[in-house]
Amino acid sequence: MIFVTFESDDGLRLGVKSGKAVIDLARASEDPAGLDPGAPRTPAELFALGLGCVSRISRLLETLPAHEIGEPSYCLEEASLVLGPPVPRPGKIICVGRNYREHAAEMDADVPQEPLLFSKFGNAIVASGRAIDITGLTQVDYEAELAVVIGRRGKRIDESEALEHVFGYCNANDVSDRSLQYRSSQFLLGKSLDGFLPIGPYLMTADELSDPQDLPIRGWLNGELRQESHTSRMVFPVAFIVSYISRYMTLEPGDLILTGTPEGVIKGREDGIWMQPGDEYVVEVGPLGRLSNRLVGD
Repeated sequence: MIFVTFESDDGLRLGVKSGKAVIDLARASEDPAGLDPGAPRTPAELFALGLGCVSRISRLLETLPAHEIGEPSYCLEEASLVLGPPVPRPGKIICVGRNYREHAAEMDADVPQEPLLFSKFGNAIVASGRAIDITGLTQVDYEAELAVVIGRRGKRIDESEALEHVFGYCNANDVSDRSLQYRSSQFLLGKSLDGFLPIGPYLMTADELSDPQDLPIRGWLNGELRQESHTSRMVFPVAFIVSYISRYMTLEPGDLILTGTPEGVIKGREDGIWMQPGDEYVVEVGPLGRLSNRLVGD
């Protein structure tokens, strides 16, 4: 199942992608043929219910009449929608640094012996297609990543059971300003500027993507392929990362984990030409769609 959020007069609404259509779950749940009072109608309800709601939504969709775009009214054309971030308000945003050996090498840094964790804040979240304002910034860099969304609460999760706590996956771009990132020993300032975490456009449930370590990961700057790797090359795989984080903090539905970027970032290149207003970066991880954002600024 592929979830999206989209803008409406009432704020972000929750939908399920079906071909070129999006099923508006709030409207669909009102259909007498498929009424399910337990099915989530909003993004907040989706993550409050976590993994347990996926089967409810499946049953709801199975009971609805055959649909085409515009008929019934809850069947919307995706191209007509303004999509939002698939996880609009994550409880925690936890990032893993230097999780690809080649990226550690290009950064002239050691490969960590344990996951190198840092955080971003919710103000950094932005949808695919949205502009990112970099006014006054001088060393803006891209980082294509696989993002993991937690779907079941857990503490001290065994690695063998870690993927059972994953709701799904989405594309992410861990945008960074390197001059701010290395101003102190903490990465926070250069990582958490407004709009510095584009995610989306889709959230694919874990049952649709059985092995997160079997995904190509690519990134293009203005159409030029800059990053090309594979999630099998992670130093610490997704299951280990989830288990490791849960040793120290409880993971909750809707928490977002960024799993690290492969080689090809600007900081590792000899030309060292940072991104500028007008540049566009596109991220593709496996079947998760295309995450595209353009930079703007004075």
